Amino acid sequence: MRHAVSTGLRVGTAQAALGFLLTGLGACLVILARDLAIPIERLTWLSTSFGMGLIAVAATGPVLLRAGPDLPLRAGALTTATGATVLALAPDLAMATIGTLLIGLGGAGIVLATPALLTGPDAVLRLTRVSAAASTAAVLSPAAIGALDAAGASGRLAMLIVVPPLLPLIVPARGTVPTDPPGRTQDRPALGSLTRRWTRIVLAVAVEFCFTIWAVARLQDTGVTMSTAAILGVAFPLGMAIGRLLGPTVMTRIPVVPAGAAVIALGAAGTTVASGPGLVTAALAVAGIGVAVLYPVTLAELTRTPGLRPAHAAPLGALASGIAIITAPAALAALADRVELRGAFLITLPLLAALLILRPRSAPVDDPIDPATTHSSRRL
Repeated sequence: MRHAVSTGLRVGTAQAALGFLLTGLGACLVILARDLAIPIERLTWLSTSFGMGLIAVAATGPVLLRAGPDLPLRAGALTTATGATVLALAPDLAMATIGTLLIGLGGAGIVLATPALLTGPDAVLRLTRVSAAASTAAVLSPAAIGALDAAGASGRLAMLIVVPPLLPLIVPARGTVPTDPPGRTQDRPALGSLTRRWTRIVLAVAVEFCFTIWAVARLQDTGVTMSTAAILGVAFPLGMAIGRLLGPTVMTRIPVVPAGAAVIALGAAGTTVASGPGLVTAALAVAGIGVAVLYPVTLAELTRTPGLRPAHAAPLGALASGIAIITAPAALAALADRVELRGAFLITLPLLAALLILRPRSAPVDDPIDPATTHSSRRL
């Protein structure tokens, strides 16, 4: 019991720090472009650093997890803390690039370790809880960046907030950690089922990061200052935090993925149609509420694929996220060149449609969850 609590706290802390950094990255890139007097388009590729890190870690995932998932968590915490420090203090584009890449690589280690540490029949609920920690911390990111920038200091200094909580995670965990013993199963997952579940993670993360990366830019597009846009940008992670805090309760009553997709579609339409900053902010909050459950549910869905070992499920999940993070924001940016940024948010609608069409045919975890499982998950 005590070890389960310790594991949950370690993973939750790491996810909270990562949520703060990733949500703040969009605003930091806007500030960096201003500070260096270069077009924001030249920095767009930096928003894919986390995705590139995920793909790199996914390729070596089974090897990294061989000694247990706590090692990738510890290495990820150290690398992420180093990257946050470098990005916050970077005097030029070269150092800022290094800091961003380190955040991406370290964050990938955290993502790789998370599902491997939170295994079991209640994984979807435990993943939702640590995702709620990430979203709650992410709420503070745009506000902190905007407030510092408005006060005359560089908003990038807000990234240093995550360093103190990450440093204790470098110390090895007490007791044992979950492992994937050899011979746990001789079965192989059905390719069709595995492909469906993996693709759903790609789609879920793609939708999330379209909003995560471009929310602040969309708000600035309404005519407000960068500092104001960064502060208003709290709306999307706030919506996600609310959705994930309510998620464990809602999951016992309704199919959350179809419901979440409907709410996201409403938020995307509002983000596109609205002109004033107030309405765009409200639309982003609505989208955040809908997005909240997609990643935890689809990731747990993958880890529960019959015949798939945890040491393989975690890298596959990281690979899916990495591909989504690299491609989706870039695709939205390319579409924005043709239809303006506000209209580009409609790219999320076909992604949501595909997510619903590819629903697994057996034991879908986006159906209402057994309340008994909810009760058992309280050990987190």
